[in-house]
Amino acid sequence: MSDQKKGTDTSRRKFLKAAAAGAAVGAVGAPAIVSANKPITLKMQTSWGASNIWQGFAKDYCDRVERMSGGRLKIDLLPSGAVVKAFQVMDAVNDGVIDCAHSVPVYWYGKNKAASLFGTGPVFGGSATTMLSWFYAGGGQELYRELTQDIMGLNVVGFMGFPMFAQPFGWFKKPVTKASELKGFKYRTVGLAADVMNKMGMSVAQLPGGEIVPAMERGVIDAFEFNNPSSDMDFGAQDVAKNYYLSSYHQASESFEFIFNKDVWNDLPDDLKGILQYGVEAASTANTARAMNEYSADLVALQKDHGVKVERTSKDILDAQLKAWDEIIPTLEADPFMKKTIQSQREWVERVSYYELMNAPDYALAYNHYFPGKLKL
Repeated sequence: MSDQKKGTDTSRRKFLKAAAAGAAVGAVGAPAIVSANKPITLKMQTSWGASNIWQGFAKDYCDRVERMSGGRLKIDLLPSGAVVKAFQVMDAVNDGVIDCAHSVPVYWYGKNKAASLFGTGPVFGGSATTMLSWFYAGGGQELYRELTQDIMGLNVVGFMGFPMFAQPFGWFKKPVTKASELKGFKYRTVGLAADVMNKMGMSVAQLPGGEIVPAMERGVIDAFEFNNPSSDMDFGAQDVAKNYYLSSYHQASESFEFIFNKDVWNDLPDDLKGILQYGVEAASTANTARAMNEYSADLVALQKDHGVKVERTSKDILDAQLKAWDEIIPTLEADPFMKKTIQSQREWVERVSYYELMNAPDYALAYNHYFPGKLKL
């Protein structure tokens, strides 16, 4: 880091500390003064395009933080590419180029494969909600801190929020019903999911969302997944493929990552740290409701307005995915940290998902009872 850069960062931290102290005193002594004090503004960049539904999810978070802080804390929200590219936000937060980011750990998988375990790792039978609970109640958060701060030496603090619905297997130009039909496909995914698809005979390109459709049009890939009906429709997936397969084990337990520069974080008063931290939980609930509404509506639109054929991924392909994970897990466990993390997840899922699955009624049975003939299983 240059001396000029160090000086800029030091000045910024002094400003944040002074602003925070002044706002905190005003909040206790005279609420009228709070509005006169200049609020602390943090610069956050996401890994999503300006029109992507996930940019709206990030705004849900920013809006809640500002309101809960009484306007003392604002977040200047920027889309992917405004400062750095989608896959570069972790580096940008670490370096202090931006104060915070809204992304997913798999986007810095290239820095350390263990990143993928925090959302896109082996699926032992737990949902994204199961694994988000592991993060907060099963030891995952401390393992994340160990990876980012102790092992990698990153100057960041991070939290997880919004348990994503399992990601679709994706978009194909022609129907696929058997694992044997996938051999030779050029497929887009990210993280350890790339290893899974390689084991199944596909070659993989790891691309940000905005590069997927152009790559499909140029023939660089001939099948892909991104995440959900709304995001997929936003960047035009329906224009380059018509066969959309829901249900997959390649990325079935992911959540958003909210990361903060550690120096900026440490300079904030405890109440504002609490708002930033627990605002993640508030946004998680809001994001879930919004996702249920918009994902489901856009799935209908893809079928009715764009002629997309929606199917569930076959059990033959799902079984092949699990067998691919079986081959990959021992290679991951050669690394002591990854072995410790995978074992922690496995033990959590064995206990927690046993309760979840034993206790859950057959929702499909009830759905078919009231809406016969709609569900394809």
